[in-house]
Amino acid sequence: MPDPAAPTILVFDSGLGGLTVLREVKAVRPDASYVYLADDAAFPYGNLGEDELTARVREVVGAALARYAPDLVILACNTASTLALADLRAHFRVPFVGTVPAIKPACARSDSKCVAVLGTQATVSREYTRSLIRQFAADCHVVLVGSPRLATLAEAELAGGPVADADIAAEIAPCFVDREGRRTDIVVLACTHYPLLLPRLRALAPWPVDWLDPAPAIARRVVDLLGQPSGTIGPPAQLVFTSGRRPAPALAAALTRYGVSRFEPAST
Repeated sequence: MPDPAAPTILVFDSGLGGLTVLREVKAVRPDASYVYLADDAAFPYGNLGEDELTARVREVVGAALARYAPDLVILACNTASTLALADLRAHFRVPFVGTVPAIKPACARSDSKCVAVLGTQATVSREYTRSLIRQFAADCHVVLVGSPRLATLAEAELAGGPVADADIAAEIAPCFVDREGRRTDIVVLACTHYPLLLPRLRALAPWPVDWLDPAPAIARRVVDLLGQPSGTIGPPAQLVFTSGRRPAPALAAALTRYGVSRFEPAST
């Protein structure tokens, strides 16, 4: 039986990349109730201007807070977090956990001191990302790689569509730098969509690297804020698309691997 005292956690992303975060958080708080809100009506966020994106996120998250009354919100989107997280915290009292490029741990862990940050073009161009480099990467060579297509390719593969190796390889190729005998040894995955493709990223890399996924750190932060689980098992996660669509059968089957089996058809 679900524990009525267990928290409700809202996981928000522009699309389905935040499923990788949901999976990690469910592993540490299996007792919680989860609502996964995918703002597919505005996907991809990189097409929105900064003011438009901030207003969009505030509107959609605000409506979800009124509807689901979560105890915590995970902003499982790097682009939204680097731009709208401070705005959300200023407008709403619920705790927020954001997703930002893991530049600090990557540079601390790197042996070659040659690190790539692979994100959307919007994320890698933000001043927030560049400030992280100035703060934490003084002894590292950091390559910023803005991928125009990888998030869309990840969603296509999740839905069962064909995604060519060559298309993925072209998106990740700029990450791999051999600079004065020092090769890239860590790639920061600065978009939650990218871990959906992790087996293929590993297979298509020209040499082995550590692909740094932010999801485990987010899960640890959730436990810091909400505490340890109660020992009960919560209900399956509920997925809501802002467009109001329901997932096609192939996508619905894939979503069960991430613990999602309830779908709300109404738009948000």
